Amino acid sequence: MELETFTTETALETAQELRRVLAARTHRRKVLGQEVIIPGQLGEALQLPQIINRLQSKQQRFRDQGLEDFQELWPTLSAATRQKVLDSIGWYDPKDLSWEDKRSNRRPTLDPDIS
Repeated sequence: MELETFTTETALETAQELRRVLAARTHRRKVLGQEVIIPGQLGEALQLPQIINRLQSKQQRFRDQGLEDFQELWPTLSAATRQKVLDSIGWYDPKDLSWEDKRSNRRPTLDPDIS
């Protein structure tokens, strides 16, 4: 997804899903000889809760700041993480779909030899 296509609403939806994707990552640690599974903390390290709060703000300047913060964060994520987030919220690129897919909205390519 191009940065120019993010609006406050789409950035909020994407940021919330990114938080869920990052929280789903777990780590195993040994504490007092027992293995413990710890949820991922990367979302907090990337300040996603603060960005989401800004995107949900009633004041336009905070929403704009949240959008700007999210647009700075998005390209720093790995391609796999971005794709996982976009897939989980159901966004897709119509150019990547096959002709048979009803969502593709493609027009058939015309053969220049046929008049």
